[in-house]
Amino acid sequence: MVNLADGPIGIFDSGYGGLTILEEIRRKLPGYDYLYLGDNARSPYGTRSFEVVYEFTLQAVKWLFKQDCRLIILACNTASAKALRTIQQKDLPQLDPNRRVLGVIRPTVECIGNITKKQHIGILATPGTITSESYPIEIKKLFPNSIVTGEACPMWVPLVENGEYDKPGADYFVKQNIDRLFEKDSLIDTLILACTHYPLLENKIQRFLPKQVALVSQGRFVAESLADYLQRHPEIAEKCSKNETCRFFTTESEEKFSSMASLFLSGEIDAKRIVLEDAE
Repeated sequence: MVNLADGPIGIFDSGYGGLTILEEIRRKLPGYDYLYLGDNARSPYGTRSFEVVYEFTLQAVKWLFKQDCRLIILACNTASAKALRTIQQKDLPQLDPNRRVLGVIRPTVECIGNITKKQHIGILATPGTITSESYPIEIKKLFPNSIVTGEACPMWVPLVENGEYDKPGADYFVKQNIDRLFEKDSLIDTLILACTHYPLLENKIQRFLPKQVALVSQGRFVAESLADYLQRHPEIAEKCSKNETCRFFTTESEEKFSSMASLFLSGEIDAKRIVLEDAE
């Protein structure tokens, strides 16, 4: 399945949170074309098995390849944790070895060395990302002496997607998870928000976070990493079209996606509905 035509950079997420990654990437690299796909009809991925997340993510990658995407960013921590490695190692060589699929975990982890002083790192994420242990594994590769502690926050994504993230009711769940994390390790000095929804809760998180703790939100680091990647790989960059366009697709209703996207992006968008299937 080799197609040498220029195409947009594909951004995939199981839902809406990847829009926070997209916004930072567009801010950093405004000249490129982008195509965002949200598998909102089957979201959330966080509680699904490795096999199902892999299956769904591969369907999305194949669809984005059909739209001439030469480079795809899995702007979803769960998909990055449960599907990225298999797709890179098993599927890309058959689909098209000249294309690339990248995730958000490695770029987030790489920044830690410049931030942490005590090598005690906390992870707030969905149950699926915590269970995968992808963050501890990647962090230990780069910083073998670090101590990594995770806390699953199953209520945080529903709070965001139901518009409750800035309401008083969210305080209970945010404080509860942060308290539990620091009960496990009171020496944490760097905290990674390992879910793309969580930046919308950042104000509340900061309120309950010890003042000396540095908060790492993914978008900026993923955008900087992508800019660096494209500079180091001109053969990929030259196949990414540059007309400053951005299109949005969803597996849910167009109206619902466009309405929800306003929580994550400034300005109105026009989304189109598609159906994902396991087509070769």
